[in-house]
Amino acid sequence: MEQADELLIERYIRQDGELKRHVDDHRRLETALEDFNRRIYLTPQEEMERKTLQKMKLASKDRIYAILSKYRQGD
Repeated sequence: MEQADELLIERYIRQDGELKRHVDDHRRLETALEDFNRRIYLTPQEEMERKTLQKMKLASKDRIYAILSKYRQGD
């Protein structure tokens, strides 16, 4: 995320429970993906799980950007 987005998140995360939930989900998914990416070999099942996590992470990022867009319009 860009620095401006990080600043908006920092500014509103304490008062917006939905934003906090999505940011926490995004960070949790990022950590899980890093674990998969460190592995030399993934089984077909693990590869499917990794792809699912990537899609979930992207969806959470989209929701974060949608919330931030509301705050940008309000500023």
